[in-house]
Amino acid sequence: MRHRPQRLVLMLASIFPCLALAETEPLTLDSVVVTGSRIEHSSFDLPAAVDVVGAERIGADQAKVNASEALSSVPGISVQNRQNYAQDLQISSRGFGARSAFGVRGIRLLSDGIPASMPDGQGQAATFNLDRADRIEVMRGPMSSVYGNHAGGVIQMFTADGKGRPSVEGGFTAGSYGSWKGNVAAQGEAGGVGYVLDASRFITDGYRDHSSAERNQEMAKLTWRPDEDSRLMFIANGFSQKAEDPLGLTWNKYQSDPRGVESAALLYNTRKTIDQTQGGLSYERRFGTSTIQLAAYAGQRSVTQFQSIPRSLQLILPSTPANDPKRKHSGGVIDFDRDYSGLSGRWIGRYDLAGGKLTTTVGLEYEQSTDERRGYENYTSATNLGVQGALRRKETDSVTSFDQYAQAEWQGERWAFTGGVRHSRIDFKVDDHYVATGNGDDSGNVSYEKTTPMLAALYKLTPAVNLYASAARGFETPTLNELFYSGANGSFSYSLKPALSTHLETGFKAYVGNDSRLDLALFQVRTTDELVVAASSGGRTSYQNAGQTMRRGLELALDSRWAGNFSSRVAYTYLDARYDEDFTSSSGTVPAGNRLPGVAANTLFGEVAWKHPASGFHTAVEGIMRSKMYVEDSNSQPAAPSYAIANLRAGFDLRYGALTLRSFARIDNIFDRQYVGSVVVGDSNGRYYESAPGRNWLLGLSARYAF
Repeated sequence: MRHRPQRLVLMLASIFPCLALAETEPLTLDSVVVTGSRIEHSSFDLPAAVDVVGAERIGADQAKVNASEALSSVPGISVQNRQNYAQDLQISSRGFGARSAFGVRGIRLLSDGIPASMPDGQGQAATFNLDRADRIEVMRGPMSSVYGNHAGGVIQMFTADGKGRPSVEGGFTAGSYGSWKGNVAAQGEAGGVGYVLDASRFITDGYRDHSSAERNQEMAKLTWRPDEDSRLMFIANGFSQKAEDPLGLTWNKYQSDPRGVESAALLYNTRKTIDQTQGGLSYERRFGTSTIQLAAYAGQRSVTQFQSIPRSLQLILPSTPANDPKRKHSGGVIDFDRDYSGLSGRWIGRYDLAGGKLTTTVGLEYEQSTDERRGYENYTSATNLGVQGALRRKETDSVTSFDQYAQAEWQGERWAFTGGVRHSRIDFKVDDHYVATGNGDDSGNVSYEKTTPMLAALYKLTPAVNLYASAARGFETPTLNELFYSGANGSFSYSLKPALSTHLETGFKAYVGNDSRLDLALFQVRTTDELVVAASSGGRTSYQNAGQTMRRGLELALDSRWAGNFSSRVAYTYLDARYDEDFTSSSGTVPAGNRLPGVAANTLFGEVAWKHPASGFHTAVEGIMRSKMYVEDSNSQPAAPSYAIANLRAGFDLRYGALTLRSFARIDNIFDRQYVGSVVVGDSNGRYYESAPGRNWLLGLSARYAF
């Protein structure tokens, strides 16, 4: 099918000038953020690329199942729904994280101050409870270096506190491919204690064959103010999921049967189950103009995953001699139980200095995770595949991190200066309990340590125009999953280096009259020892350090409100991400100038919305365009083609006294385009492509009653 992204660009360009002819009404387009400065701060006056996705957009006629629903309108961030709940979303920021075979790496994930990222940098966005989300803050660039072991940025979600009169709420959505979701919630305040309770269940048959999933989430949040100077919060979350894994598709299979699967997925019944519970407690107290913040959390996560065994191992059966070198593998079934916890504390001081305001922050963070990890063969005989077989792996994997950081910000009448430094140490330890003939002892340990500075300046050119510049050093350690198979003969690697990066950014933030806000950021990131895919097969991906890479780009966001209750948003990203020098991989020499795989050069989001206040009716049209995306380092395999799609949504918000009703309908991909939604970078079997749905629909209804 032919793709015409230019048509969407022209359509959006024609709409916005027509709207600009209308008379406008005043509008404040600023949000309060804490990401970056760690205190409440105007996003307009922060010298960083930061966007806030509010509750209205998070729930903009969506099922609120995947963070991709809310984050597609944020520049600099690429959030791709793999249509594969066994592998979670593919999230990258300025190209960081695009290589991840599953989960999120290179981006710090936080929910109500509790990390959704582990100490090694790997995280899961699926655990975000979008039903109760009040806002999501997304920060890219140099200022994210003061958040530690990642280089791409920070995504932080905040849920609403329970306030006011008690209320109960229920909702139900249903859509294409047998998908539905139901949720119930209660919130309010009693005896000075705010409470929020939420539970949901999501089920889908999946767009592709062998991609069904079911997910359950629960949440409880309590807040209490012992006095006017202190606040105590307790939060607990539960998450469980069962999902089939359709794997990626080869190019020929994608073209002939985009909803299909390769035979390996069916042969080994690839699938994954997850169970996770966690809880956290935070305390905040003001002492005059200073504040202390303390937090602690703990959780447990269990995962069992049946993979497709690599082609080179498909003939390895129990009859194979134990001393055969081909026997050195960890099986096709991953099974681990993880305990994790963390502590953090910070002191925030505010002072008058040199005619301005000085704010200082000093903090400590300690995190640890311990995996009891087992691996099994995914067969018991040549004809009984996709079942748990003989033990092939048993080990204890531990990761700890201890970070110290300091930040300072001085704000004067026209100038503001921000500086920060963070020292991080991450320790990995493996205790191998499965040592057998042909399978050596992988026990050992490795540590990574780095100090990352950051400096930024902002100048208020006028009350409506701010200019800023910032610079920082960043780093990323390998994650456990990147270390597992990257050593000799597929063993644990203790020789991978952390990727070190230098970030430069300059930006422009402006109010255009009273009705529009424009944010523009230009950036450059040079990385040495970039972690790249060495080989990927059967669910196992090994990594190596390449030479230098260079990322240069531009991010633009424009929000406007027009007369007649129209509003619009445009978000555009240009990213030129290339290897800056040659390197050698298992597939040959990769020349300088090749583009990084999994990264699109151009991404555009546009939306025009209209709301009729009297009736509660609202409607919007959305457009999304993405340019082609390479799938491996040589850039020789067919790239995922460019595409442009349009979505249409409409709904009613009605109130009858204490009862509020909301209903909506949406159609995504209304022109029924066939396209690749995401890619599996460097898959050795050529299964790079993960197809996205054609035209699909969703209906939703919710009711809220306040007592």
